[in-house]
Amino acid sequence: GTMISEEAMSNYISLVRLVSEGTGYGVDMQQVIDQHVESIEGRREEVYALDSAEPLIVSVENFVQTIRFNRPEKKNALTWEMYQGVIDALKSGAEDDNVRVTVLTGTGNYYCSGNDLNNFSEIPADGGVEAMAERAQDILLRFVAAFIDYPKPLLAAVNGPAVGIAVTTLGLCDMVMAEERATFHTPFVSLGQSPEGCSSYIFPRLMGPAQANDMLLMGFKMDARQAAQSKLVTRVYSTMLFQRDYMRTCHWMAQLPPEALRSSHGLIRQYDRNMLHQVNKAECQLLRSRWTSAECHQAVAKFIKRKSRESRPSLPPG
Repeated sequence: GTMISEEAMSNYISLVRLVSEGTGYGVDMQQVIDQHVESIEGRREEVYALDSAEPLIVSVENFVQTIRFNRPEKKNALTWEMYQGVIDALKSGAEDDNVRVTVLTGTGNYYCSGNDLNNFSEIPADGGVEAMAERAQDILLRFVAAFIDYPKPLLAAVNGPAVGIAVTTLGLCDMVMAEERATFHTPFVSLGQSPEGCSSYIFPRLMGPAQANDMLLMGFKMDARQAAQSKLVTRVYSTMLFQRDYMRTCHWMAQLPPEALRSSHGLIRQYDRNMLHQVNKAECQLLRSRWTSAECHQAVAKFIKRKSRESRPSLPPG
């Protein structure tokens, strides 16, 4: 077997003594985490201010990688470039020894409103709708696969409403922390589309077939408490303390022994990994056919028309 280094053994003995002597190990560690969270909040705000024009902000602080959706004026809707950015960020996090935990979150009042519908308005001159659907299938397949294969704990801090792909991929996260005002909406069928993010497999197993069908077929919108009861959400935090509490959780996890954390995470995921890739492939194939259907085009056009009408200022009477 591998020999334990003298330094590691010394640290272990010191830790055991600290606990056994009743010197308040938990309190001391909590103080360390609290001080760290307070010390980086200002720096995080500074980073966001400097990079405020970037649609995706990726940063690493004390072993925690944060991937932040940063299009608050568009409710953090995902462009194809943002999809690729998340794929790249997860690849970087997997390979970086300074990353032990990764957390996804959003800027502003929304976590993420799903696909930017402009993704589907850019029809290539060469290939038309079929080429657009093929491109969308490829990037969605790789995006979801990046979640399935991520070798370290992946957390989500849902700071507001989540829609579509932003909801389904939560089932691939290891912990989901939600702000108490967050909502979870998957209106696939009403838009002439079908589930993705492995939700057709994960959701029935998490919340039972009846509740999963209500979400994925009927488009039932869950609030944070309902999502927690349905086992989609791990913890619900208050609005006022949300950033502090989710950061505290991330940093607690990042302070755990890194090899034990990573190997235990891999053990938990390994049994489902092959099945999840099969589900992802099947979902993407079905979605490609839906994206090229007249029914989908009509449903999306109807949705855009309704949203345009809702956002139009009403005329004064007279």
